Amino acid sequence: MSIARRRGLRARLAITAAAVALLTGSAVLTATTGSAPASAAPATGTSLAGKTIFLDPGHQGGAAGHDLAKQVPDGRGGTKDCQTTGATGVNGVAEHTVNWDVAQLVKAGLESQGARVVLSRPDDTGWGGCVDERAAAASRSGAAIAVSLHADSTTVGTDTTKKGFHMIVPTLPIPDATVNQVQGGEGRKASTIMRDAFLKAGFPAANYAGVNDGIQTRSDIAAVNLTKVPAVFIEMGNLSNPQEAAELAARDGQVKYSMAITDGIINYVKGSTAATIPGVSSPGAATPGTTTPGSTTPGTATPQSSGNDDELSAVLPFIQQLLGTKDPAEIMRLMLTEGQDASAQVLNAMLEVIYGLFGGKLPIG
Repeated sequence: MSIARRRGLRARLAITAAAVALLTGSAVLTATTGSAPASAAPATGTSLAGKTIFLDPGHQGGAAGHDLAKQVPDGRGGTKDCQTTGATGVNGVAEHTVNWDVAQLVKAGLESQGARVVLSRPDDTGWGGCVDERAAAASRSGAAIAVSLHADSTTVGTDTTKKGFHMIVPTLPIPDATVNQVQGGEGRKASTIMRDAFLKAGFPAANYAGVNDGIQTRSDIAAVNLTKVPAVFIEMGNLSNPQEAAELAARDGQVKYSMAITDGIINYVKGSTAATIPGVSSPGAATPGTTTPGSTTPGTATPQSSGNDDELSAVLPFIQQLLGTKDPAEIMRLMLTEGQDASAQVLNAMLEVIYGLFGGKLPIG
């Protein structure tokens, strides 16, 4: 066996071990890989090299000495509260923490592809700025796209009937001419592509609040009313729905959300809207398609082949299969069969996300 082939096999086995530990919650012996995977960092791709991505994990862990009720511009000539701590799920999980955790995974995935990632807040307890300050920071960053991560809540109690994700886009026109042009054009396009990434990952579009095919139009969201780079505002799910609250709090659920978000960002930045691993499908997942900027209706997807430089989008159907089983033997089989069809770079990007989840260490050994 050639050196390159042996290295590739070791990489796949390392990822297999990480995936088994991640998805089953069990420790996996280092002997599975023949070496300690955590000793070598995953390879870094170049598909986002030179690109800046702004990530805003919505809300705050606390006031951090600031006045959350201070009135700041809302982008429509009015004012609104500076910031809030966000919702609380029926399972007790704090929205601001969900947003932060998912943002860390997305950051890891984007950086694995060469992106420079700017965060709106440094951690889940410190100060990240008022809503207008975060929009200004996104604009100053010159990012290719700014993504705000949130989780909705429809009631203080349990709501089993309302579920699903949605992207919030601003009512047009927006008073600021530059913002209006950017959000009415590229912002709508980016939001539609992100919507398609969520559908491809198997997430249902929200069935409440007037959401139309995963898109909701509102005039009161300062993040999109004030930002001068293409902005995507994501409500990942409903924390009042017990099933979605559990998914948003669980580590495997957060990996799935982060992969969808990373996929949407890459698809927008690279101008791609579909990619799959040959021979691997995602049962029950909707198929996104090519869309026209400003459109809210999915079209017909044109499958693309997977090459050595495929982005994270190729991994999503495969992640769906991995998340569909808790059996270590089946996970191992999937990684060593269908998993080999994905490019080494994509698999390394997946490993980078898992590294991020465990603070730079794999749950192995």
